[in-house]
Formats: sequence, C-alpha cells, structure tokens
Amino acid sequence: MAGPTTAERGERQQKSSGPPPARSWGRLRLRAIVILAVAALLLGAGGVWVLYGSQWLRVQHVSVSGTRVLTPAEVRDAAAVPVGEPMISVGTDTIEARLRRKLPRIDTVDVVRSWPHGIGLKVTERTPVLLVAKGGDFVEVDDEGVRFATVSQAPKGVPMLELSVSRSDSSAASLRRFGTDRLVREAVRVAGELPDTVAQVTRNVQVRSYDAISLELGDGRTVTWGSSENGRAKARALTALMKAAPGARHFDVSVPTAPASSAS
Repeated sequence: MAGPTTAERGERQQKSSGPPPARSWGRLRLRAIVILAVAALLLGAGGVWVLYGSQWLRVQHVSVSGTRVLTPAEVRDAAAVPVGEPMISVGTDTIEARLRRKLPRIDTVDVVRSWPHGIGLKVTERTPVLLVAKGGDFVEVDDEGVRFATVSQAPKGVPMLELSVSRSDSSAASLRRFGTDRLVREAVRVAGELPDTVAQVTRNVQVRSYDAISLELGDGRTVTWGSSENGRAKARALTALMKAAPGARHFDVSVPTAPASSAS
C-alpha cells in the first residue's frame, strides 16, 4: 500500500504547526494577568512602605522665610511640625490653620514639602497702616481693618487712629448706625488713599463720624477729608491744592470738585 503523498505530508505538518487551541491562549492570558497583578501589588506595597514605613522620607528640618517682626523660632514653635514623621503624612492645611490661629500677625503662609526631608514655611506678615492707643501700648491695624497685634513701642511712620466720637448729634448717630469696627475700616480706607507725600507725614487720622474724617500732619497742618468715598479724587485734589497753596495750614477736600485751603 502506497504511503502518503508529498502533498498529504505537507498538509499534516501545517496542521500540526498551526496556532494553539483557544483554550491554551486563554490560559496564557490568565497567567500573564496574574503575574502583572502580583507585580503591581508588590510595587504598590513597596511604594507605601517607602512613603510611610521607611526612614528615607521623614521630616528632619523645618525652614522659615519671609518674617519681619516675628522670629523664625516663634514660627517653628507655633507650627509644631511633627519632626520624625513621614513627609507624606504631614497635614499642610492643618499647620497653616494653626499658624494663623496662634500668630495673628501672619497674613498668609504657604506650607510646602521640600523632599526628601524638609518642610518650608513661607510667611507673609500683616503690615500696620494705623495704630490705636491702648493704655501704654499700641494696637496695630492692617489695611483690612484687622487689629492683629499689641506692641509696646509704636512702629515708625504709622499714624495714630483717634476715634473722637461724642454722644451728641451726628457723631452718636453715626456710631449707632455703623459701629466702631466699620468706622475703623473707613479710617483705614482713607489712609490707603492718601498721596505718598502726605501719607509719609500723617501723624493722626481722626474719626468723628462716618463722613467726618480728618488728618493731622507732622508739621501741624490739617486736612478735612470727609467720608472715605471718592478717595482718589480727593487725593488728586489735595496734591494740587498743596502745590498751589504751599503756605496754607488747613486743606479741605471733603468735596473734591471744590477744594479749599486757608492759612489757619
């Protein structure tokens, strides 16, 4: 009996060397998925250990920048950064809130991680624009009307705020309507609108009522400002008036379209 022909042998070889059955491919894919899953799990566990369990990424030092009146030591003590703890577990928002609560002089603070071992505290302090006398001390008030610190010595170049509100007529009515805090904010607003040349020599900002704010300059000259409204127009009118009447002792810009000056 004749054996298989050449064509038959080629057909058999092609069938025997063809792709594996679908069941074999399924087992291969399942094995690959399992291997990848195990590798990912090991990598994830290793990453968690590096971040939380190892000694490589832990807080070792705390740096402070931006302070002017506060000292870096004061800021570090108030921040209470957990030195020795994992960097990843440090609550930056919590530290920021703690600093603002303990040190009202701080206006803003950025708490940043400086990998692999540092925490940076970037501080911006409030700047006083007015002072309020309190016994023998001075309360600093910033440009938002926030009373943020009490100091024993008045900072140079910061004018005093005098709330001269009486119990009669318009002063009392203004106090009842607006309250002390609002009047303080109005004074702060006026201080922020002053021309630089005037701001540098302003000694007192006096508030009698909402629309009766005046200035006393260091050389004895006075300015009737009125309310805090139209501050820029009043600043321009005051600058022009001082140039036009350099010998005047009193200036009135409460109505900026009709400013006036006098020798007394």
